Order: sequence, then C-alpha cells, then structure tokens
Amino acid sequence: MRQEHRRRIIRELCSANSSLNFTEKSITYDQIPNKDLNHLIVDDHHGVIYCFVPKVACTNWKRVMFVLSQNLKAPDGAPYLDPLDIPPELSHNTTLHLTFNKLWRHFGRYSRPLMDHKLKNYTKFLFVRDPFVRLISAFRNKFAFPNDEFYRQFGSVMLQRYANISKPPNSSHEAFAAGIRLSFTHFIKYLLDPQTEEEKPFNEHWQQMYRLCHPCQIEYDFIGKLETLDEDAEHLLKILGLDNYIHFPPGGEKRTALDWEQEWFANISVADRRKLYRLYETDFRLFEYDKPKALLDE
Repeated sequence: MRQEHRRRIIRELCSANSSLNFTEKSITYDQIPNKDLNHLIVDDHHGVIYCFVPKVACTNWKRVMFVLSQNLKAPDGAPYLDPLDIPPELSHNTTLHLTFNKLWRHFGRYSRPLMDHKLKNYTKFLFVRDPFVRLISAFRNKFAFPNDEFYRQFGSVMLQRYANISKPPNSSHEAFAAGIRLSFTHFIKYLLDPQTEEEKPFNEHWQQMYRLCHPCQIEYDFIGKLETLDEDAEHLLKILGLDNYIHFPPGGEKRTALDWEQEWFANISVADRRKLYRLYETDFRLFEYDKPKALLDE
C-alpha cells in the first residue's frame, strides 16, 4: 500500500494538468540527453535498475548492485558476496558500474532500443530523502572537513563570492589550518545564486533528485525513503526475490530531520529559506515531504 501510494502521487503530479509545474515535466524520455542517464545502474543478472541519489544510502545500494551484477571481483579474483566487503571508494568508481550512459557509449544509436527494453522489463527503484536534510548532509560530507576536490571546485569559489576572501588558500587543508571555514550560509547563497547554474549544472550531491532520476519519464516500480530505509530495503529485496541471497548493510547515519533543520537553518534568512524551498519544491512534492512550515513562516 505504501508503494502504491508513493507511485500514485508521482503519477498524479507528473500528469499534464497537475498543480505542479516544472520545466522537465513536459519532456519525453527520448528527449533526456544520454549523459543525464548516468545515474541509472543496471544489473542484467537479476533484471534490476537502480537510480542512485547521492546522500541517500547510495554507497550501500551501489555495493548491493555490485554483489548482484558480479561486475566487481575481490582481490582473490572471486566476485564479492557480502556488500560490506566492498571498499566504499570502489563503490563510487563510476567506471566499474554498468550505467545507461555507458550503454550509449558502447552501442551508439542502438543503445536506446536496448535501454527501452530494459526499462520495460526490469524492476526499477530509487531511494529519496527530505531535500533540506539531504543538503545538510551534503554540506557536512563535502565541506565540514578538508576535502581538496570539493574545495578546489566549489569551496574556493564560494569563499571568493560570499565570504569576501579574494585569494582563498590553495587547498582545503591550508584553509582549515588558517581557520578559514566555509559556512552553511555561504553554501545556500551559492545554491540560490543564478550564476551558479548558468556556469554549469549543479553537482550531483545537491542536484534535485527528480533531475537525477526523471520520475515523470521513468515509471519506477519501487520508491524507497531514507526515513524508512530498513523496512523499505527489506521489502524491496523480498519483491526482487533476493532476501535470502543478500542483506542490506545495517546502520548508517543518524536519520532525524526536523531537529537538524532548525539548527542548521538558524542563520539563513527566512527570505532565503523560501527561495531554497522553491528551488527544491518539486522534490518535496513529488516524493511527499512535508513543506517545512516552521522554517518558512517565521
């Protein structure tokens, strides 16, 4: 019943006459560029397609996909059988997963009929999360500790534009040593700045979930939520007939939402919170997350 409800909400909001309007709603699946399908991971052994959303238990789901597809071999040459044996950094190595984008690179114009066949016949799933809590998680993961890759690409830009630091240190370690920290407020200003998306699309860690997984064009069989991760993972593996073969790794990060939001958004103006809600409103509504009224009505 829970799954039928989640799928029905998406179908209703994706229909032409619904109250939710956004640019991507009206395009067809064939109009989605191939590079925008690189979040769809395929397991041909069991007929499963997983659309991964960063910051939504995707490390463990990617590990599960490796165990199912047997695409990744352990150092002894045998396929991995336990998801927890797979090093986390390997799970994020995009070259190791079979994605739709890779099908296109291998098969060119013949890839679309192949994709269509798989989409019609395979079980498709994704996992989502409260959009604001996902942003907090992305910020903590990429900017609250030294991370040179994200510092060089995004952090130093944010410091120049929103912290008035004309020459930020060259690396995140130097910045941290000098006591220069990016704040959550700088991050939100970056997301709300029209210049950001004009320069290049959002990074996948803060890109809207619907833009990563295209739920109006791809009819998912299963929509899991981080807030109900343990039950949903168990239910999904049962549906796939794999519950005796594989177990979803337990644990994971603290999954509370509202107490985090109040604390993290304390220094964000109400005007900016409202703009941010508009930026992520499609995710809130498609995946049925309550509008955070306490943050927006102050």
